[in-house]
Amino acid sequence: MILTNKEIADIFENIADILEIQGESHFKFLSYRRVSEIILELPRDLQAYVDDGTLLDIPGVGKAIGAKITELVETGQLGYYEERKSEVPLGVLNIKRINGVGPKKAKLFWDELNITSIEALKAAAEQGKLAALAGMGKKSQQKVLDGIESLARRSERTPIGKALPAAQAILDMLLEIPEAQEGAIAGSIRRGRATIGDVDILISSDNAQPIMDAVVNMEGVARILGYGETKSSVELHNGLQVDVRVLARKNWGAALQYFTGSQAHNIKIREIARQKGYSLNEEALRPIDADGNLKPESDYIFCETEQEVYETIGLQWIAPEMREDSGEIEVAQKNELPNLIIISDIQGDLHMHTTYSDGKLSIREMAEAARERGMKYIVITDHSQASVQAGGLKPEEILAQQAEVRQVNDAMGDDLQVLHGVEVDIKADGSLDYDDDILKQLDFVVASLHISLRQEKEKITQRLLNAIQNPYIHCIGHPTARLISKRDPVLVDMDAVMDAAKQHNTALEINCNPERLDLDSQYVRLAIQKGVLLSINTDAHNLRMMDYRSYGIMTARRGWTEAKHVINTWSYAKFIEWVNHRG
Repeated sequence: MILTNKEIADIFENIADILEIQGESHFKFLSYRRVSEIILELPRDLQAYVDDGTLLDIPGVGKAIGAKITELVETGQLGYYEERKSEVPLGVLNIKRINGVGPKKAKLFWDELNITSIEALKAAAEQGKLAALAGMGKKSQQKVLDGIESLARRSERTPIGKALPAAQAILDMLLEIPEAQEGAIAGSIRRGRATIGDVDILISSDNAQPIMDAVVNMEGVARILGYGETKSSVELHNGLQVDVRVLARKNWGAALQYFTGSQAHNIKIREIARQKGYSLNEEALRPIDADGNLKPESDYIFCETEQEVYETIGLQWIAPEMREDSGEIEVAQKNELPNLIIISDIQGDLHMHTTYSDGKLSIREMAEAARERGMKYIVITDHSQASVQAGGLKPEEILAQQAEVRQVNDAMGDDLQVLHGVEVDIKADGSLDYDDDILKQLDFVVASLHISLRQEKEKITQRLLNAIQNPYIHCIGHPTARLISKRDPVLVDMDAVMDAAKQHNTALEINCNPERLDLDSQYVRLAIQKGVLLSINTDAHNLRMMDYRSYGIMTARRGWTEAKHVINTWSYAKFIEWVNHRG
């Protein structure tokens, strides 16, 4: 049995879960979890690494893990895993993945009630059996039921942070083929959705065969799902399905519009086309007579650009990120679409971490990396003391850091302004992690939720309102605290939060980390409608995260954001004027 990279990664993830439930050391189960993540990011099949003897060259793969990978590749199974599975039923691992349960409670339910499936857990909760267990109660029991509902809402969709780089690498490879004329990533990736189903790639060419051959023979393919004359589909070892279509250059505009979607947007576009006398498909605008019958092919309108498609049916071109049938078509009919923000509009980054807390780069290194990326100003915002797991700074440490920030700022000259701030925790009781006499000494302060995220809606809302009302808080970081596919957003009255943000002239963050993208696009649009200022920040902890800005920009565009709505598109002089006189 040949296992894909994803299947092997899932095995290591399960081993990590089993070890965690059994109470093994953090070091032990985290090492397996990290290997699982590494495997999912590999560009090649693990079999190739085993065959050419480079398995141990993969970062994080030592001799013990390497031996286990080799056993899985060569035999299709792992004795160590089979042994561990006999000790903890796999159903218990699924229970652990419910929000608010975790390994200790999963073990409690298993030990006390012999619950080994989510279905059995739900039944026990509905019968009131969980409330009687040690450390539980009716509230905790209800939270388990809420967590089960949350898990059911999640899907196997892939976060865009994993899908987009994989799709771009495939597109780049295909465009190196001489017969390929033009290429694009389409589908939900092009629309900038936070998660995607399949990867859709379009290539224009007069000779599809070499491209189809390259798709099914490229590195990373686990299974060939389809191999046709102009369309091929494969499943990669990381679990992604990739569909590649080849089309004639004359069909490019219609095809790109069609395969970008969304379905709801396209249905309405086709309705408008029919009203204008056309049937629109992925090939062309095809004229129809009064009875709806197609006219001869000689009358077809072939569009080499999407703009031609939209213009022919009387519409302003609509940016892909807006194509969700959420009012964009009606606005386009009036020629009143917003001038959406682009990545070059960003002048500063107001949220980043250094080695003072849990970052990987020094203040100087972060500043130099920001300057290389065209930033005009940045704010160093390491964690406050309550974020113990992130090495948060005590009051005396954050003040001591200020001297180094000033030194780096002087060293950057006029090229980059380096400001001193903090990401201060909003504590469970609604207070801030630093007193005002500390906060007022900082240039810019981001306040964020990191703990007690399952509190009632009223408590979470009040915590955010308390931060917004503080005169020394400039921005609320990742306001709903979600982690895509891992943790649901907090329960919060976002209307109240945004109304307060507007009143107190406090910005709300669009966090660019593709695991967050928080605010989500629907809240971004609400913020725009309410006149709330936004900030688009990388929340960078390392060099790679400095390049996450494009994800935040896509999310902002999905929320119909213009540059004027975002405080870090402003010049440094305008930004500082706002910081100092926003009350």
